Amino acid sequence: MNSARRTTAAAVVLAASGALLGVTVPTASAATCASPVYTRQFFANTTFSGTPKKTDCDSAVSEQWGTGAPATGLPSNNFGVRWTVTRDFGSGGPFALAVAAQDGIRVYLDGTRKVDLWKNVSTTQKKTVDVTVPSGRHTLRVDFVNWTGSANASFAYTPRTSADVDKVRPLVPTGTSVTYDTATGRAKLTWAKNKEMDLAGYRVYRRLQGSAYGAQPLATTTGTTYTDTTLPVTGATYYYEVRAYDKAGNESAGTADKPVTTADRTAPAVPAGAAVTDASEQDGLRLGWSAVPDAVSYRVYRATGASGTYTSLGSTDQLSYRDASAEVGSTYFYRVSALDAAGNESAPSAAVSGTRRDDTPPPLVTGLTATPTEYGFELTWDANPAPDLHRYAVYTGRILSDGEDRVCSAQEDAWLMPDVTSYRYDTVPDGEERCFFVDAYDTSWNSPYKWTHEANVVVATELDTPSEPTS
Repeated sequence: MNSARRTTAAAVVLAASGALLGVTVPTASAATCASPVYTRQFFANTTFSGTPKKTDCDSAVSEQWGTGAPATGLPSNNFGVRWTVTRDFGSGGPFALAVAAQDGIRVYLDGTRKVDLWKNVSTTQKKTVDVTVPSGRHTLRVDFVNWTGSANASFAYTPRTSADVDKVRPLVPTGTSVTYDTATGRAKLTWAKNKEMDLAGYRVYRRLQGSAYGAQPLATTTGTTYTDTTLPVTGATYYYEVRAYDKAGNESAGTADKPVTTADRTAPAVPAGAAVTDASEQDGLRLGWSAVPDAVSYRVYRATGASGTYTSLGSTDQLSYRDASAEVGSTYFYRVSALDAAGNESAPSAAVSGTRRDDTPPPLVTGLTATPTEYGFELTWDANPAPDLHRYAVYTGRILSDGEDRVCSAQEDAWLMPDVTSYRYDTVPDGEERCFFVDAYDTSWNSPYKWTHEANVVVATELDTPSEPTS
């Protein structure tokens, strides 16, 4: 083979920053090839000069010409072939440029040389170069020359799709629109196809007005349309967005929200989370529940038994309701329904019950006396008149002085039944002062001391005797 004489296929002008300003190429013929099909030009020289002998379209660069001429009017040696394609790469990203040729081959991206195997060889030479293609439209040019002998050429540009290499998100899908069929209650979305070569598909997301899109898509598709057959027919407004995702798992941002307001032919959902949240004597029984989408008000029903007849108690546009008419100590059962703007009423919630709490403590214990004995004190007091009396608590302690103040520092010593009005407090007598008071509890565990921190305290002095108590 003859030695290859190195030539340039185009004159490139670069700015000081290195950016491409212009590329001078031979004038193409009238052949028009739709991207991503290549425009292919055959030259009877290795400098790509003059008018091409032939121009046609080629879907791929993959030729095995052997030792013959590749086209009429070309010699079997010292000829050149140029492929050019301009296409939209979408968001761009990492690509692999793979070539194999005998003899010389060069690949340019927007006029910048990326692959250079420019020599006369007797066997096929191969090379793969990794490049990053910016987003948008770009031009690839492949120049091949055969100086002598067999001729073959192949070239492919493929996206690199491993997740550790490709970090480029697809572009946001464009041309999104949505239509709604009130007869079927279905919404149909359409959008334009993305230009990324590594596109895997699209994800459709839906949200209710006032809420955020969830982490999981409503649907995934490789097409450019989707029909939502799961829309609730409740008169609510829903929003859709579409996101593109590639083979590396990168996901685009979402399209602009596309709203759909559904027909209202169904009642709201049954209120969930109904519960009695307060049962105080002062405020009555208060119910609360979770918000129901599309509900504008709620209706509360009450019965005196779980399986009794429920009658409407009242309605509210809030998420709670106070039953001030409930009697103290009585148990009631409640159910809540939701109503929408069209007047549709849901089924009632599960029944919840509550009893209006007694918040009134018994009166203070009166008549307490502490009589010193040989081995402690005998305590007696008046029976407490509270009708719901449940227990007595006996407190015993010592007197502490704080300046001019004397304080009874006491702790619980015993719990007694409501029919008991006396207590024997055994201690080793040493002539010290002791203090006592008795607190009363009702069946709701209210007590005057717990509520007011007040009590009728009595003070007594232990007898001064050295004797130990006997059993």
